[in-house]
Amino acid sequence: MEKLAGLIHVFVTVFLSSFAAVMVIPAITDVTMSALCPGKDECSLAIYLTGLHQAVVGLGTVVMMPLIGNLSDVYGRKALLTLPMTVCIIPLVILAYSRTTNFFYAYFVLRTLTGMVSDGSVQFLALAYVADNISERRGTAIGVLSGIGSGAFVCGTLTARFLSPARTFQVAAAVSMVAAIYMRVFLKDTCDQSHALTRPILKSDPDTSQSDDKSSRRVQVFKKIASPKDTMCLLKSSVTFSQAAFVAFFNSLAEGGVQASLLYFLKARFHFNKDQFADMMLIFSIAGTVSQLLFMPMFAPVLGEEKLLSIGLLVGFANMLVNSIAWSVWVPYAVAVFNVFALFATPCLRSIVSKQVGPDEQGMAQGCISGISSFASIISPLIFSPLTALFLSEGAPFHFPGFSILCIGLAWMIAFIQSTMMKASLPTLSNRVSDNICTEA
Repeated sequence: MEKLAGLIHVFVTVFLSSFAAVMVIPAITDVTMSALCPGKDECSLAIYLTGLHQAVVGLGTVVMMPLIGNLSDVYGRKALLTLPMTVCIIPLVILAYSRTTNFFYAYFVLRTLTGMVSDGSVQFLALAYVADNISERRGTAIGVLSGIGSGAFVCGTLTARFLSPARTFQVAAAVSMVAAIYMRVFLKDTCDQSHALTRPILKSDPDTSQSDDKSSRRVQVFKKIASPKDTMCLLKSSVTFSQAAFVAFFNSLAEGGVQASLLYFLKARFHFNKDQFADMMLIFSIAGTVSQLLFMPMFAPVLGEEKLLSIGLLVGFANMLVNSIAWSVWVPYAVAVFNVFALFATPCLRSIVSKQVGPDEQGMAQGCISGISSFASIISPLIFSPLTALFLSEGAPFHFPGFSILCIGLAWMIAFIQSTMMKASLPTLSNRVSDNICTEA
């Protein structure tokens, strides 16, 4: 418990950052529709632009997430948290000022560019920070971190429920600024500032007389930045890790499909607006908070993270199946309650991954999984956005508006099948992937 108390500043950082990010989700669908297709409940352009945004951001994060993770192993989590937490403020300020068509396009371009760095990076760097400081009961600690994120989801959604779109983006921008300042002032870095590797990669040391020593230090730094070969070595280093990567891909494929399609499906099917989105997301986030702060710490030591992962993926499939055939407006609300179980998946997966590498390679491992997840987020909108637009249009090959939602569920089913084959493994405390022969030149 004392070790968890020592993580209070990273918990506050994650809470504030997630709060600001979540606040805008209920409003952004209506803002997008108003800017692109005023007065309509179905807009193919909005669906395609959302899909394009996800694909481009995913492409960028495939490159950036592993790089950020590896750099954080060298320079510390705090230094690398600064970049994503700063750049994510800019798009929020634009829509806080105006939500007209021109300003929306400016927001869209900048949000796409900054999303390559900011999307997901705060979460996985926080996970690596937790892994740096907790060696025992790590699954519980990661569950608490996820619970903090879910709590931020509750508060952000509830706040958005009672604010106008203009106020929503203004408050979100202000909270993002506070989060970045708080992190810089209070969060203790995990990197030893006296270590030679904290020096900039290209900066020479005037006090060092031996050029061989300088060269050696630089080589050490560059070896810390994993190449694609190192990433492949990491995937091959453990059967469990490679299985976790497979599960992460299809889990993220499904999550990306939900992000790209579900809100537009509900708006077209049941004419949802900002307030109804907020109500549904509030139920979802309360369920997530209960899941991560109560059920996860309770069940993880008893059932094991592998079983909880399988339960979460199976419930995810069931939720999408029911949503795809939703017959009344209350059905999505009822389905949202069952996310109390579906949200087991991600923290359990991350905890399993953290046990497959040594303490100095948590950033590499979490960055690798985030990169794989980002790759899935590239593919996801390319599949589900056109599928959603097609089956919501009058030119659908057959009448099944929720067909794309069912297909999202099938991705979770594939992940579930693979998760049942994963075997529990003991935590790896000393094995370093970078010491493996396959990374040696």
